[in-house]
Amino acid sequence: MEALANDINLDLNQYEIPRFIAVEGPVGVGKTTLAKRLAATFNYDTLLEQAEENPFLERFYTDRRSAALPTQLFFLFQRTRQLQALRQGDIFHPVRIADFLIDKDPLFASVALDENELELYRTVYEKTAVDGGPEPDLVIYLQAPTDVLLERIQKRGVPIEQRIDPAYLAALNDAYTQFFYYYDKAPLLIVNAADIDLADNDEDYRNLVEYLLTIKSGRHYYNPAPL
Repeated sequence: MEALANDINLDLNQYEIPRFIAVEGPVGVGKTTLAKRLAATFNYDTLLEQAEENPFLERFYTDRRSAALPTQLFFLFQRTRQLQALRQGDIFHPVRIADFLIDKDPLFASVALDENELELYRTVYEKTAVDGGPEPDLVIYLQAPTDVLLERIQKRGVPIEQRIDPAYLAALNDAYTQFFYYYDKAPLLIVNAADIDLADNDEDYRNLVEYLLTIKSGRHYYNPAPL
């Protein structure tokens, strides 16, 4: 771990590192990138969303109305299985960084589903996700304006994501804001990620890591001023 810490000029030995971290945020904000980089720094294993395994996702981006329910239910079952496997996994080699939080799953449903579909989804959610896995020791919520998200989605060039409806993305972004306004199940760090580069800028990344390692409880805001 010390060698990895030296890559960002930070001695991790002086900190108590959270045992389980969940990174969250809307499409395009960079949650998976941050989760992977934190895992490398802390020498942790990862639990990542496998969006490419969802057979309904491509149709969802082109015809959201007809594909919303199967897309959402597939993700719900997938995430629940992943977290149950985490709970039952090897206690000597635990997964400690995830790029999703099962509690936020219903917010996608609230944006994408009609009233009857949402009622059905909630019934299924209550029966499947109630004991999905352990609570994180720290949740990191990355947020950015919708225009920044669209720019990043275009830049990374994932083919099916190029069809995302900006209005849907804006509604999803608002739903994330509302969800985390009330979230209090674990220590929460809300990061303004609009003007920082956590993928390629070592200083931006190091500053964030140094800040998050000071968090023990409560709600915190990280809003770095752009250079």
